[in-house]
Amino acid sequence: LRVKSFTGDPMALADYGPLQTRDGRKFTIADIRPANNVVIVRLKGVSDRNAAEALTNTELFVDRSVLPDDTGDDEFYHADLIGLKVRDDTGAEIGSVTAVQNFGGGDLLEIAVAGRHDILVPFTAAAVPEIAVNDGYVRIDPIAAGLVDTEDGDDIEGAPEGPRGRG
Repeated sequence: LRVKSFTGDPMALADYGPLQTRDGRKFTIADIRPANNVVIVRLKGVSDRNAAEALTNTELFVDRSVLPDDTGDDEFYHADLIGLKVRDDTGAEIGSVTAVQNFGGGDLLEIAVAGRHDILVPFTAAAVPEIAVNDGYVRIDPIAAGLVDTEDGDDIEGAPEGPRGRG
């Protein structure tokens, strides 16, 4: 199986123990090798092409308890961002983080904004200048995040639809 790993070292995926799916199935890595920006894994119990194809687009997770917890002040896991409140540069709450996406062009925060479709914000230092996981929020700069379409810079209702918006 081709697996996109979100570990610092993709080959370390095999060091974290069993992988599990959202529905609770568990898989042990029997073999792993690098291949461009993914790893190729052979899972115990997945012995033929049909079984492997049945796992296409399946999200695999490791138990949080096996991950290092010695993250620094500016380090966190993407999962830690889910559910955080989103504040603008004035401190006003505008929504909450529902996902961290990456469609190939870099990480994006998916934000649920009340009464609107979810929006996507580039997960860059300019667009998201403050991440306060322990305090339960991230702060975004609406201009750098591309959420403002007025010159006075105070209209989040101008958040772009199209590629950034999700219906």
